[in-house]
Amino acid sequence: MFAPRTTPWPLVALFTAGYLAPYLLPTTVGRLERGLGLSATQAGAVGSALLLSSATAGFLLASRVERVGARTLARLGLLLAAVGYGGAALTTAVPAVVAGAMIGGFGSGTATTVAATRIAAERDPHRASALGLLSVSALAGVVYLTVPHLPGHGLTLAAIALTALAVWPLTSRLPAGTPGPRRTAPGGATTRLPHRRSGLVLAGAMLLWSLAQNALWGVSGRIGVGQAHLSEATVGVVFAVALGAGLLGVLGAGALGSRLGRALPIGGGTVLIAGCIALSASATGLGSFAAGEIAWNTIYPVVLSYLIGLAASLDPRGRWAVLVGSASSLGTAAGPLTGSVLSAQAGFPVMGTVLATGLLLVALPMTAVALHTGGRPLLPGAVRRRGGHPAAVIAAAPGTPTGTVPEVGAPEQPVVEIPLDGTPAPAQVTYDTAAATRAPGAAH
Repeated sequence: MFAPRTTPWPLVALFTAGYLAPYLLPTTVGRLERGLGLSATQAGAVGSALLLSSATAGFLLASRVERVGARTLARLGLLLAAVGYGGAALTTAVPAVVAGAMIGGFGSGTATTVAATRIAAERDPHRASALGLLSVSALAGVVYLTVPHLPGHGLTLAAIALTALAVWPLTSRLPAGTPGPRRTAPGGATTRLPHRRSGLVLAGAMLLWSLAQNALWGVSGRIGVGQAHLSEATVGVVFAVALGAGLLGVLGAGALGSRLGRALPIGGGTVLIAGCIALSASATGLGSFAAGEIAWNTIYPVVLSYLIGLAASLDPRGRWAVLVGSASSLGTAAGPLTGSVLSAQAGFPVMGTVLATGLLLVALPMTAVALHTGGRPLLPGAVRRRGGHPAAVIAAAPGTPTGTVPEVGAPEQPVVEIPLDGTPAPAQVTYDTAAATRAPGAAH
């Protein structure tokens, strides 16, 4: 009998608090533009600064979660998010808003780093990340339905701050710090980062993938209001419906699991996203705008959940999950400014074509990584031969990292000779029948 799977709700909540800021980016940028009298480029730059700060937290803290402790870092991140976003929501001074957004962004990045690291250590990281995306999509949908009916530039920032405060009590269920020397390999050397080539390719591809997504997402509100001639309330309803469709996509991804592997959902899904971006960027009415946004937001979280699972599978300690996530945050940070500049120089339709073309190109290396390192995850301790069949099941020693084990296509593990205590028995050269007439030491 298999033990029932437990749902890591503290990680899901922490994931939600960290990812909420990127999900609310369009309305955050639009509110800053209208509420503080900023230009579109200036508002986009504030959004980029927020997300850049979030990415910085990931790069700085990727290797420190185990030593500092998930609980300590999670509480620090939530505190910074609450103080930063809350302060930015309560002031109209532009420098203070920018500073608060950057402090809050660093807090969001810290929370995301802890969540990604712990999710990578789960028996089923894809399921945990899918639940996190489901939660953040639902919460963001509620905000999009509420914010357009209320005045003020800082409502979305306040929503993120309140979410951070609400998640705080759940951090008591996270592990505390275990200060001490770094975990080392059996030979005494520091554990190296596995799958370096695949991880670097995935990180670079995710940077461009996220840039393209958020270049459109950051200006989607302006497309709806300015080019499709919709009201802010109507655009908010479209976004809420789109995020609701995203919930269905995440549920479908969670139910599908690894049945199709990772390469097909990642590669094929990215191609479909490219078409949705081109459609949304060229929308001139409610029908085309809603169709592009809803289809895009249905597919996007599905592909993202598989990408998160792929990054988590590269290293059970979660380092690649954090580093790839931070690279994605860099692309996310550059997205609003990129979208603002492209749309200002060439218009929304041309911007959509450029972004769609970039996504088609970046789909190739991501699919290649999924094919090279993909496969069905194994239980911790299961060892596969190159052909993919279980060779042995070993008991993990105390302190051995658990999680997804490298699968088919991963490099063979070196064979280590282990010396045994005592003197080995001499080997017999030949065998014969026992006979009483054979004298000791006689020739065979």
